[in-house]
Amino acid sequence: MVSHQTIGDPETHDTGPRAPAGHAPHPHLSPEDVAALRETLHEQRLFRQEQLVQIASAVPSRTDDLLRQSTAGQVEVHVKLAASARMVLSDVVAALDRMDRGSYGACHLCRRPIDRERLLIVPQTRYCARCQQVREAGR
Repeated sequence: MVSHQTIGDPETHDTGPRAPAGHAPHPHLSPEDVAALRETLHEQRLFRQEQLVQIASAVPSRTDDLLRQSTAGQVEVHVKLAASARMVLSDVVAALDRMDRGSYGACHLCRRPIDRERLLIVPQTRYCARCQQVREAGR
């Protein structure tokens, strides 16, 4: 794991142990916020798991050439939907893991707290808004 700490910078220097499991590593998330975010993430995990099952069962298994040609586009859409659902599911599971480890809500790049409002909108996010913009600009 790469650490992006600046020596002598008290804002990026980790001076203590991680917060206990289920607690936010910074004070702007109340225990109620963390509980609500955890519940939202559990719901998202369940939704994505069910979505993947539905997508897998929707892929046609017909052998007729005409039917296969007409559904080739549908198969491509299903493949892309499944890839997207797997990616979001992975992000959700990783966010729940960060909650369990006590590191939830800290940006993966700058280690600063992610704004409460951002977490409420995208609870599985790994990055603060500033670092997310930097990442997207680099693509």
